[in-house]
Amino acid sequence: MDIIIVGGGKVGSSLAGILCDEHNVTLIDTNEARIQSIVNESDVRGIVGNCLQTAVLDDADVGKCKIFIALTDSDEVNILSCLIAKKMKARHCIARVRNPEFDKQLVFMREELGISMMVNPDFNSANEIAKMLRYPDAINIDTFAKGKVDLAEIRITKGSILENIALMHLSKRLRLDILICAVQRGDEIIIPNGNFVLHEGDKIHVTASHSNMVKFFKSISSAYREKRVKSAVLIGGGRTGYHLAQNLREMGIKVKIIEIDEKRCLELSERLNKVSVICGDGTNQDIIREERVYDADAVISLTGIDEENILMSLLAKNNGVEKVVTKVNRMNLMQLSETLNLDSIISPKSIIVNQVLQYVRAKQNSTGNNVTTLYRLVNDRLEAMEFVVRESKEYVGIPLKKLKVKSGILIASIARGSEMIIPKGDDCIMLNDSVVVVTTNSGFEDLKEIFD
Repeated sequence: MDIIIVGGGKVGSSLAGILCDEHNVTLIDTNEARIQSIVNESDVRGIVGNCLQTAVLDDADVGKCKIFIALTDSDEVNILSCLIAKKMKARHCIARVRNPEFDKQLVFMREELGISMMVNPDFNSANEIAKMLRYPDAINIDTFAKGKVDLAEIRITKGSILENIALMHLSKRLRLDILICAVQRGDEIIIPNGNFVLHEGDKIHVTASHSNMVKFFKSISSAYREKRVKSAVLIGGGRTGYHLAQNLREMGIKVKIIEIDEKRCLELSERLNKVSVICGDGTNQDIIREERVYDADAVISLTGIDEENILMSLLAKNNGVEKVVTKVNRMNLMQLSETLNLDSIISPKSIIVNQVLQYVRAKQNSTGNNVTTLYRLVNDRLEAMEFVVRESKEYVGIPLKKLKVKSGILIASIARGSEMIIPKGDDCIMLNDSVVVVTTNSGFEDLKEIFD
């Protein structure tokens, strides 16, 4: 499939590096050094030029392009380049649009202007953080099968009901239909069997229906009601902070934003009702004490400097804040955050890359039993993939106990209509099922590839 990416920044270069393994990718950017660097690292065709010039788009063969993705720093350039590409016969167009003023026009842009998809990393990051605050024990939560299946990551703490329990006894003890499909123990990622015993400090990935996931969190936390987040402090009032404050107010959470820029504080005060906006340096210990930051149920570090966010989160955690969320963009610092035991880490870059990848895969795999949703977890060392069974194959209708699944792979769930199934030996994969697979391997494109 021919794909054109405009903008070779963090997101564009990362996306190009992933997509070039499966597609013909052309990257356009005005920065020659940036293009040369990406071309040297990946099997990508690079073009130096302005994406608003038809000659540049002609050179990129935009008329043969199935998906055109605009990821420059300018919302207006992204929108306009998509409109030009659409006029020049590009099939599908995706634009990154971050300005909240465009929020109310998304439907118009999609239906009237023909832009297939609008992605907003700040809005989506805020939604992900809000999900984490709904379940304070969760490090991260992803969804599959149009929201029917939840995949949650949590850490087992000392004295937890999960500590020292073999997985074969878990569902019976909790009286819930759930599945622990992956465990991170130290640096090791394990796809466990029924004999596997959980230990304090393990990070586990759990699949369940949405309703059972709610019950699961209530079961593992005797203080579930008390742990519910009722107040949150946002350090940094940028676009993510703005969207998050709106979400949290709708959830009934008391919100305070600490923002250093006076002009931005005035904007936030005008736009956000019932949100306390403090003008000051959120890293200043005097302000932290004065605003009683560590008395909040949750502290979310959202400044534009990764190091500041990590430091503030460490201080909040060490001062007893129950739920701490850290925004980190640079991959090397994300890995450092893991070693510091900062539980909930959010990466806007990773969110937008995953969102675009899901759209690309959906367009690529409108037939066959291919991947439709893919989440890369634990610094890309674990993959959770969703397949929709559109064609009858040799494994369809056969009990799972009669099929041999390759090493390092676990079938985590099967969604069938409104039903969500935690698979057991007698269950079968049927036509039109949505099947979630968790694996420490990579490169699977079709469901048949998981079987020996």
